[in-house]
Amino acid sequence: MEQLLRSVAEQVKLNALVDIGITALLIYWLFSLIRGTRAVSLVIGVTVLFAVYAAARFFGLQLLTQILQAGAVVGLFALVVVFQPELRRALERIGRVGSFNWLLAPAEQRAVEHVADDVAHAAALLSADGHGALIVLERDTGLEEVAETGVMIHADISADLLRTIFSPKTPLHDGAVIIRDEVILAAGALLPLAEMTVHTERFGTRHRAALGITEQTDAVVIVVSEENGQISLVERARIVRNLNEPQLARAVRSLLAPSDGRGPFGRRQERESGSGGRAPRLSDLSRLVPRRRSGPSIAPATTPAPASRPEDEGPTTSTARVPR
Repeated sequence: MEQLLRSVAEQVKLNALVDIGITALLIYWLFSLIRGTRAVSLVIGVTVLFAVYAAARFFGLQLLTQILQAGAVVGLFALVVVFQPELRRALERIGRVGSFNWLLAPAEQRAVEHVADDVAHAAALLSADGHGALIVLERDTGLEEVAETGVMIHADISADLLRTIFSPKTPLHDGAVIIRDEVILAAGALLPLAEMTVHTERFGTRHRAALGITEQTDAVVIVVSEENGQISLVERARIVRNLNEPQLARAVRSLLAPSDGRGPFGRRQERESGSGGRAPRLSDLSRLVPRRRSGPSIAPATTPAPASRPEDEGPTTSTARVPR
């Protein structure tokens, strides 16, 4: 055993380790570059074709082998056209030699901060414009079925795009926007209304839809009221209202990137066993969105809401969950 280890140590050289490390980093960087884009499906398709070609060579299928070899020549030029956005993005990153922040900061944390900042900025702009909005952030529970009720977009998230979608004269402004990771999955989606026995006349349709989807899933929902421009955050059928842009960004960032062993966007890295940890709840937002005068108060949904709220009053947390 010692002789085997000694022989392996003699054969492994420092330059080989450096070569393997650089190659592994390059492969990881390429996969992180195409993650969340349509290039992932294209890479899978190319891999399947390569596997078919290897199988044809192994079983001696001459005609199929020649067809795939002839198609590979054309495919090389086609890949350059198909992967043009990804190649442009890669060249731009290589050209930014002066900034290495994208290497130092974890990709997941950057993605969460990007989503939180863009969503909070879009909500603030829509609130100032007096436009209503309903934004759903997917976490561990998939929302593919809900997204299919709307129009599939698959667009990169941006505050300007969200503001455009919820403009009153656009066809998709009445529905909900579904966001998965850093991608706007769909717009104009229909959400289930809240199934609660408490008085719901104090909640508008958007708030009831936000309560309904959070009763059934672990999604995080941002609601912008069209009547008073108030920004609310809904999670697990609990509402925090009267948020401003910094408070909303801080709360969303904490809910999407909890420090309890979960992955980015609140997803479980491995299934919990036993009691396990849990993602932060909106009842913990007293430390996330500090009130300008005092901390947020928790009130049951059956308590009548005040007709108006002073502008200097901080966020208020309400619950719409019926006690069992």
